[in-house]
Amino acid sequence: MSHKPITLKELRGSGWESKSVKGELHDNFLRMLREGDELFPGIVGYEDTVIPEINIGLLAGHDMLFLGEKGQAKSRLMRLLVRFLDPELPYLDIPDCPVHEDPLKPVTAVGRRLLAEHAENEVPIAWWPREQRYAERLSPGTKFADIIGEIDPAKLAAGTSLSAEEALHFGLIPRMHRGIFAMNELPELDELVQVGLFNILEERDVQIRGFPVKFDIDVLILFSANPATYNRSGKVIPQLKDRIGTVIHTHYPRQREAGIRIMEQEAGISLDGEFPVQVPPFMKEIVEQMSICARRSKYVDQQSGVSARLSIANYRTMVASARQRAVRLGERPAVPRISDLAHLQASSLGKLELDMMGSQQMSERQVLDAILAEAIRTVFDEYVDRHGLEEITGVFSKGVKIEVGDMLPSSHYAERVQRIPKIWEKAFEVNPADSPAVRASCVEFVLAGLHAKDQISRSQRHGRITYEF
Repeated sequence: MSHKPITLKELRGSGWESKSVKGELHDNFLRMLREGDELFPGIVGYEDTVIPEINIGLLAGHDMLFLGEKGQAKSRLMRLLVRFLDPELPYLDIPDCPVHEDPLKPVTAVGRRLLAEHAENEVPIAWWPREQRYAERLSPGTKFADIIGEIDPAKLAAGTSLSAEEALHFGLIPRMHRGIFAMNELPELDELVQVGLFNILEERDVQIRGFPVKFDIDVLILFSANPATYNRSGKVIPQLKDRIGTVIHTHYPRQREAGIRIMEQEAGISLDGEFPVQVPPFMKEIVEQMSICARRSKYVDQQSGVSARLSIANYRTMVASARQRAVRLGERPAVPRISDLAHLQASSLGKLELDMMGSQQMSERQVLDAILAEAIRTVFDEYVDRHGLEEITGVFSKGVKIEVGDMLPSSHYAERVQRIPKIWEKAFEVNPADSPAVRASCVEFVLAGLHAKDQISRSQRHGRITYEF
């Protein structure tokens, strides 16, 4: 609107029509779909799986549960549904009203009283931005009063009748009347509160502590949960499950390329600047492959999951290590190497839950080392032709040693490998660039790949890595 109405009379004259939240989402979604707008910006890897199910859920007018392991963008997907709301929504501008009342269909006593006692040109209208029409809450520790409501002792002390609506304090869900409310980690929600959600999901009304007050609300309810706890008996009351319209199953990236896109997008770091960073493709692939390997490792608790945050944090650490070297040695550009991955312990520990049966006596660091070795081996096999590897191994068997490290200048690598020229040739196979920094990264990749395939051994001390037979 070029001029936003500020009274009920102006609002009626503008032709504005009242819609339910789900009707509003339905109409705006169809309009954006018809116009070819990007529906879920920033969401990668769900184009053919998760997003079509959300689309159907919106059109069906369902409350939705996002079911998936940690780090699968469940919260982001729920928050993105706000973009299908109108930019602004009119409501009755009443100081004492607990909700944003529909000007044409008030549901509270104070809202109805305002319309009954004043002429339309005296009823003030304000506007509610869509960004404020979304609220969410974590289930652990949430009480009935927090999200549904409770008696307000202060109002009773002031003389308000127990049977009056004004005696109640409304929780988050009633206050999100005409908006969206999301409850994260549903299985951790107290059973009493779960029971309180029955009427909201089915009859769309609020009942608080047996009071003879029914409060009809208009709200889209979203939930998130982990399958391990959601499917466990006793965690979520069956009647509540039955009232949720659509269950959206999220998942981790099914292709490494999608995982890399997510990793780069969410890392939020610039590779430009005074000391730019050039990340070889195989280094990105190793970082993402680590998460893939962890998600199928028998040493990792798969019910807990391996979040995309593992790749994101490791990518940031790798880039930071390369940039630190560039600053200290004056190299441009900074190119990450395998030796930079020695710092991934700091960004990975705590993100992997060990399987107590599978890991046996292995520490978290040992599990991480095994996962990194598997990731290097997988990517190495995709890049390097096996032909010539035996010749390289044969030279190492004669007692040759090569020492590398995250603080070794790139220009020194040609000298370090001159006794094994085949490594230099293999580095050319990986990347034919003439840059000493890129070549140093490729040399370390070949050495690490040989070690991951158990063809040479490796020892590490004080940031220096020695490869030998």
